Amino acid sequence: MQPERKSARQLYAEAERAAQERLVQGRPLRLSPWAEAGGDEATIYLYDAIGGWFGITAADFVRDLQGITASTIHLRINSPGGGVFEAEAMQTALQQHPARIIAHIDGLAASAAGFVALAADEIEMADGAFFMIHNAWGVAVGDATEMLDYAAMLEKMDANLVRDYRRKTGHSAERIATWMQAETWLSAAEALDLGFVDRVFTPKSQKKDEDQPAARVSNASFNQHQNIGCSASRARALRLMEVGI
Repeated sequence: MQPERKSARQLYAEAERAAQERLVQGRPLRLSPWAEAGGDEATIYLYDAIGGWFGITAADFVRDLQGITASTIHLRINSPGGGVFEAEAMQTALQQHPARIIAHIDGLAASAAGFVALAADEIEMADGAFFMIHNAWGVAVGDATEMLDYAAMLEKMDANLVRDYRRKTGHSAERIATWMQAETWLSAAEALDLGFVDRVFTPKSQKKDEDQPAARVSNASFNQHQNIGCSASRARALRLMEVGI
């Protein structure tokens, strides 16, 4: 079944609504504890939006991360993304941690969540998961000069994203910028084919029936997928009061 295609703004707004429901129910906002996985391995979960009053903050994430002494850390991701600066702080903390980091995209690594995944030494993506990239965006209030300054800041953020995606995938800056402009959604096979992830996780029950590895995605197939994402990205309805990626 093909999942409903949503914009980054819609995903982030849904996370905010879910947080508001948790508040009404008296449940905690933060849903990302880390737990020892046994032996010399540990797991930390990024299973919510990033930053904001309702998401997983960099302060909490980094504090938990620094408490891990295992030599291998599994970073499990299912997130719609969120604040750019919060994501940057998480990525830096992961890069500076002495452990080997293995990212597992379990359901969704959209926007800032995919950016955090780039800090891992290797990235594994579930067969039915999705990876999404797009331009930085946000809301500004002020005169023309302030608006131009804000636009310039967003362009700098986009340049940082392009740099990191290029470092991971090896694609040209121009091609990556085009994908970001289109708000591009990638299936696991597409993400693997384009170099955003290192391998696709396939359940053991499926592996028994597979004699050959999954077919690579053709350029024609991806271009068709990209065009769909481009039309969907034009539906810009929601606005949030912080910078997000």
